[in-house]
Amino acid sequence: MRLVVFSVLILATIGSAIGVVYTRHEHRQFFIQSSRLERERDELDIEFGRLQLEQATWAETSRIEQVAAQQLGMKFPDSADIVVIKP
Repeated sequence: MRLVVFSVLILATIGSAIGVVYTRHEHRQFFIQSSRLERERDELDIEFGRLQLEQATWAETSRIEQVAAQQLGMKFPDSADIVVIKP
């Protein structure tokens, strides 16, 4: 009887030890993955800020006028070409 109880206790202790080691390993893996995702999030936040700045630059009136004139060959009409229509 004592041998059976002792064997069960030994098996329970070994099982608990294996469980602790496995849990610590999983914890380490999740911590590494979490750190990697946080680093990626920070990089994406920086890139998003850069894109917002670039978008603000592209939306400036002077930038739009410059692109229209240089790339599209557009120009402002002469005052003689403007016709005002009254309702």
